[in-house]
Amino acid sequence: MITIDNITVRLGGRAILQDASAAIPRGARIGLIGRNGAGKSTLMKALMGEIEPDQGSIEIPRRARVGYIAQEAPSGSITPFDAVLAGDAERALLLEEAETCTDMDRLGDVHDRLLAIDAYAAPSRAAIILTGLGFDEEMQAQPLDTFSGGWKMRVALGALLLSNPDIMLLDEPSNHLDLEATLWLESFLKAYQGTLVVISHERDLLNNVVTAILHLQNGQLTLYPGGYDAFEQQRAERAAQLAAAKAAQDAQRARLQDYVARNSARASTAKQAQSRAKMLAKMQPIAAVLEDPSLSFDFPSPDEMRPPLITLDLAAVGYDETPILQRLNLRIDPDDRIALLGRNGNGKTTLARLLAAQLAPMDGAMQASGRMRVGYFTQYQVEELSSEGTPLDHMTRAMEGASPGAVRAQLGRFGFSGHRATARIGTLSGGERARLALALITRDAPHLLILDEPTNHLDVDAREALVQALNAFDGAVILISHDRHMVELTADRLVLVDGGTAQEYAGSIEDYIDFILGRNQPRDSGNGKPKKDKRASAKDREAVRLARSSVTASEKAIARLQGRLSALDASLAAPSTGSKSPGDLMRERATVAAELEEAEAQWLDAQETLEKAEA
Repeated sequence: MITIDNITVRLGGRAILQDASAAIPRGARIGLIGRNGAGKSTLMKALMGEIEPDQGSIEIPRRARVGYIAQEAPSGSITPFDAVLAGDAERALLLEEAETCTDMDRLGDVHDRLLAIDAYAAPSRAAIILTGLGFDEEMQAQPLDTFSGGWKMRVALGALLLSNPDIMLLDEPSNHLDLEATLWLESFLKAYQGTLVVISHERDLLNNVVTAILHLQNGQLTLYPGGYDAFEQQRAERAAQLAAAKAAQDAQRARLQDYVARNSARASTAKQAQSRAKMLAKMQPIAAVLEDPSLSFDFPSPDEMRPPLITLDLAAVGYDETPILQRLNLRIDPDDRIALLGRNGNGKTTLARLLAAQLAPMDGAMQASGRMRVGYFTQYQVEELSSEGTPLDHMTRAMEGASPGAVRAQLGRFGFSGHRATARIGTLSGGERARLALALITRDAPHLLILDEPTNHLDVDAREALVQALNAFDGAVILISHDRHMVELTADRLVLVDGGTAQEYAGSIEDYIDFILGRNQPRDSGNGKPKKDKRASAKDREAVRLARSSVTASEKAIARLQGRLSALDASLAAPSTGSKSPGDLMRERATVAAELEEAEAQWLDAQETLEKAEA
């Protein structure tokens, strides 16, 4: 068991963890979650022993082997295969000792231990792990220095997985993985027999892998049984209980204050008033459940454009006269929501750069409206933000000639209001920087948003806010993401980038996952690539397009009504309801709830129509 006993950790004079306690049972798989900047990585470093708590203690079984990924990615001329094998330090030391040991008793112990850890099967396991992480046989034999930082971090993850420690500590292990590798990692972690603590913002990974959620908030730790969905339900129930308890306490406080004010000056009731004043002084306030205003994504609506936005006709694209993708036929309309699927390295980013007009077609034709504005998000934009500047500095330069009010308004859409707009970027979390990058690329209300892995730095709550904002956005969206939850909730078209081209994928994201995992595949499914119906008529395609538009419109209405319902609930829970009485708010809530129910019914009808049109 791992015991965290009342630890306090201060960094820069600020308490990141304050009297935090938790008990992690042996063999448990724990998902460590919390808002960006809550202190998750700090706690992980304390578990690793890199940080000594200012107070309290962390107890880990004495002989337990603890494994984690080092901050520095491996590099050099060593191959990924050799680097992963070297990750099992015990095996390497034992093999070396077996070559030089002259003490026969000790040599016997060494060979017994080698057999116990299955050392001689390690090369086979290393190859399996690397294959699962996306390295083919040729890549496994290349020098590490030929790979990007993301691929090197995959090697570091592979080395940790091979070492099979008793306690495994993982900090965002899927950040550098594509969907296929993420699914493989989930399967591996579910079979892992040791104790696992993983920091992750992947809702599906947390639901599929962990047995409990360790929530870090306001420096405190709370353990919830079950996966992320179970945690959300328990957290909502807890928040409702806290809100009710706070309302009751506020009412009691008001009564006591009123009694003290009315009776302190009267001799006959002075003692009772003093007694109630002492009760007030001893009353521990119940903190209100606060929603973070920084969870803000509000994409400005573009002006209307006639379809299509972009048309590709047998287009090819690549680098240095070498095509990466060919035979591209794709049409993008103003209301499309498209997710690009496929392994890393297949050309998803290359296709995105073509659509963003960063690359020109090598062959074929690409037609795009001259008035179309494109907002293109990549991780490079997050990394290139000047740490010495402020959000206001960056937005002022990007919106040259705009009024200060317009600049502030765009920043406010993404939670950078007041002092947040003038905070030094070096002090911002990764999630805040990602929000700033999104604010910058949408400053001119683009007709098309192209988002390449927008969630890598976002916590679970921020990802959910981004999903809602994308569903409310009036333009087109092209999404590259390994976050299945986001793809499932935002995309109504899937395009598979594979085999040097890109084609519509006829199934759902669940169908694609089943294909990757080899589940539920019909005998005539072939290689899993989408089959094009060449006999489909223009009438059929138009029916599908209209049905998709109806589904999208219903989803936007549901998102809007859910937002209104949340705002009304917040108003009802607030101490002061403003100009509207609680009765008016309750009646308005009932009306909105009825509209939401009707919108959900319309969505079901539209979805059924779409399924029939696509059949």
